[in-house]
Amino acid sequence: MFTNWPARRHACSSLFCHLHGAGSALLYRVLDAVTSVKCETRRARKQVKVLEALDVAGTQLYHFTTIVIAGMGFFTDAYDLFSVSLIADLLGHIYYHSADGRLPGNVAGAVSGVALCGTVLGQLFFGWLGDRMGRKRIYGVTLKLMVVCSLASGLSFHNKPKCVVTTLCFFRFWLGFGVGGDYPLSATIMSEYANKRTRGAFIAAVFAMQGLGNLAAGAVVLVLSASFKNTAAYDTDQLGQADYVWRIVLMLGAVPALLTYYWRMKMPETARYTALIAKNLKLAASDMAAVLDIDFVSDMDAEAVVKQQDEFGLFSMEFLHKHGRQLLGTTVCWFVLDVVFYSLNLFMKDIFSGIGWFGDAAEMSPLEQTYKIARMQAIIVVGGSLPRYFLTVLFVDRIGRIKIQLMGFTMMTIFMIGLAAPYKFWSKPSMHAGFAIMYALILFFANFGPNSTTFIVPTEIFPTRLRSTCNGISAAGGKCGAIIGVLWFQYSHTSIRSSLLLLAGCNLVGVMFTLALPESKGMSLEDITGEMEEESEPSQESATIAEVEFIHSVEIL
Repeated sequence: MFTNWPARRHACSSLFCHLHGAGSALLYRVLDAVTSVKCETRRARKQVKVLEALDVAGTQLYHFTTIVIAGMGFFTDAYDLFSVSLIADLLGHIYYHSADGRLPGNVAGAVSGVALCGTVLGQLFFGWLGDRMGRKRIYGVTLKLMVVCSLASGLSFHNKPKCVVTTLCFFRFWLGFGVGGDYPLSATIMSEYANKRTRGAFIAAVFAMQGLGNLAAGAVVLVLSASFKNTAAYDTDQLGQADYVWRIVLMLGAVPALLTYYWRMKMPETARYTALIAKNLKLAASDMAAVLDIDFVSDMDAEAVVKQQDEFGLFSMEFLHKHGRQLLGTTVCWFVLDVVFYSLNLFMKDIFSGIGWFGDAAEMSPLEQTYKIARMQAIIVVGGSLPRYFLTVLFVDRIGRIKIQLMGFTMMTIFMIGLAAPYKFWSKPSMHAGFAIMYALILFFANFGPNSTTFIVPTEIFPTRLRSTCNGISAAGGKCGAIIGVLWFQYSHTSIRSSLLLLAGCNLVGVMFTLALPESKGMSLEDITGEMEEESEPSQESATIAEVEFIHSVEIL
């Protein structure tokens, strides 16, 4: 074949030059036609006009109203989940007569972890139900459950300690069940109402209510413990007064949920659920026109496209191919984040006690100890948590979700190693303030980082019909991490220093899995998921010209 190759190469070159001079115009026309056909056969995006109007709508009062309504669920969530760590020592003093307020290991694990177990199941169940029955309908159910169980938790009366703790754990499990349902529903509702330009900020603002709920828990415990501690009755009946405090703290968790119940029931179903799942474009437009100042145009032409959309399920190969890696990424990132975040929050008092922050607990009265713990938590939240929530709202749509998440995991790792490596160094009284600053910086980058973005991303990158379900799965993965963190601190008997190094390792895992996630800032939800696409058939003329594509080059011998 390669005999006399120089002569053949010369002949081919001469032929190519001749053809190039005589037929270049025709060649380019053929290439243009082929390219045109290929473009026509690509999947073209078809946007429903009501959804397009939502994507480009300016920020309006109803957007802020939705932030408050959805956000109060997270306010209640954080208050209920984190307040128990502040009053756990009171239970130890009252029912187990512990000198330092510590509960027995199995009791402490149950009180701290039972609500998280309920949260996992609630996220899975209500997340799935939100995609089947609608976001609004299930939203009211979770709120009622939270109100009833908050009140019932404070009414756990009995003479025997075991019965009190058992009743408390029972109602806190169902409280967690309701709290879990609020996660995927609140996130999904806010993402489906928001415009594409500020969607990240709106979702982050909803999640920021968690910081206010955490602060409220510390503030309520602070005020109540100070008030009861300074009464005349406290001098003669310390345990009796302390018993009032923990009950009132838990029952007040029902207040914010009650305040928003009416407005939740007045909210219309999201337009994306009505249009893309219920497939009622007319109702979707009328619902949005009732609450937003936008002109919605009739879009009957899109009905056929909506009805023809793929209906692949969660366990289908198509979902695995399109979104499987993304679901694994969001779940693992949320898992390792909550191992760290809940460990740092629920066992904050133990970590600070290890460096002698509170002094000798055995020498303090129950409410005095609780007062100091609540004061410390309030300082940490104000100094480290709250500022990051506002920074996330400001920058998440400018910097991007993935960059913020990578930055957060990385900085948490650095500061956590900074606490763990010289842990004994921080036990010096003169270094306590420095330890608190470093701890606050960890929480700062947790919140201006993965604690926010792990909540935002799953609400944007999955199809509408599976959005609430996938958010619930991702969130449930996170709460499984929280349970593991609680059990680790409670039962491992590992030193605080070793535990902090382990948590730093979790952050590094989060960095790796974050790289598997797509950036979603500034895009329509339908652009991100690709769910509103239709096949465009090429015209007959283009198809005829496209036959040239099957003309292959023939070797010239």
